Amino acid sequence: MSSSLRRTLVVAAIAFLAALAGVLLGRALVDGQERAPDQVHKLLHRELGLDERQLAQIEELEARFAARRKALELELKADNARLAEAIEAEHGYGPRVTAEIDRSHRAMGELQKETLSHIFAMRAVLRPEQTQKFDRVVVESLIADAE
Repeated sequence: MSSSLRRTLVVAAIAFLAALAGVLLGRALVDGQERAPDQVHKLLHRELGLDERQLAQIEELEARFAARRKALELELKADNARLAEAIEAEHGYGPRVTAEIDRSHRAMGELQKETLSHIFAMRAVLRPEQTQKFDRVVVESLIADAE
């Protein structure tokens, strides 16, 4: 095998692995962000004894967040597509790949910030006796995601 062919195969393998890592990182972050709100949602509707006013406020918050989360998830998908294009164009860890990774990290960070903002907005609707259980579920779900 010629050194030129070997070098091309190595670069192609590295490009493939970098693209795969970007996709997996993006999916892990998005999946991790969905788990905590799902657990919190179940707690809110099943265990906290929300009154009608609280239910209405929570439903409004959930509708707003669902739209924002969907937009950010679409942005992450577009970022992954641009990253794949950059990898294909550069066949390595070049400036375009670096820029696309940075762009996707900004979107991932924004999704995390929006998720936490949503969680704190829901917490603000609760009565003091409800917040302790709410806080425990949020913390436990974040710890479980880290393991």
